[in-house]
Amino acid sequence: MRCLLFPGQGVQKRGMGSDLFARYPEATALADDVLGYSIEELCARDPLRRLRDTRFAQPAVFFVNALLAREKPQPDFVAGHSLGEYNALVAAGVLTLADGLALVARRAGLMAEVTGGGMSAVQGVPAAFVRRALTETGLPNVFLANLNADTQTTIAGDRAELAVAGKAIAALPGARVVPLNVSGPFHTPLMAPAAARLRGVLAEQAFAPAAVPVVSSVTGELFDPADGADLLARQLAEPVEWVRVVHTLRALGVTEFDEVNGRTVTALVTRIH
Repeated sequence: MRCLLFPGQGVQKRGMGSDLFARYPEATALADDVLGYSIEELCARDPLRRLRDTRFAQPAVFFVNALLAREKPQPDFVAGHSLGEYNALVAAGVLTLADGLALVARRAGLMAEVTGGGMSAVQGVPAAFVRRALTETGLPNVFLANLNADTQTTIAGDRAELAVAGKAIAALPGARVVPLNVSGPFHTPLMAPAAARLRGVLAEQAFAPAAVPVVSSVTGELFDPADGADLLARQLAEPVEWVRVVHTLRALGVTEFDEVNGRTVTALVTRIH
């Protein structure tokens, strides 16, 4: 069985989707209407260099992901990494394209309001080692944010504490710590204010039954649309459980992973055993 995967923020680059917008004029016009600006100009040319800004990067990635998904055969399962989960829900018919884009734009705005934090990728050591190092350093405002692969995680939190944590983790044999170019401490309890506000927005959203099973990046289990508002709100302040997602998909019989918009998350799949 085959699973279609959707990456999240971080894959954006100028020129992405350039060949897609003319092929899907109705969807592109819809996006312009929802967002209030030209999605084609943002993605293809980015004259104002907005793709580095969370508020614009997330809608851009989401929309290009959505168009690329239309050119893929129907999958047996779908899953998305963080922002990509909204694409999975659209692909599964749980959300419409318009509703998904509107939610992503609101999500991006709320996330961008939480500043003063950062994120760092940690490679070469298991998550348990990273978690132990964080505990031993006694830093209350640094957390595991993404459990991406067996020996690849992301930590996030207060910038000053994050620097201290990075040095402690880098001292572990085989560990490499790389700061990420993001504006906030995503997927940590420091995002709780944004998560609470997003929960209010999501409470007004209708979630349809899934035509294709979706695996939640929060729980690593099948996404229940009845709990959609709760799961998507929790996503902002809880870790991305990508290792659990992949284990669940494999247990459900998935043997083929196909990704839109690059190979970021597929590369992680190959490093999960």
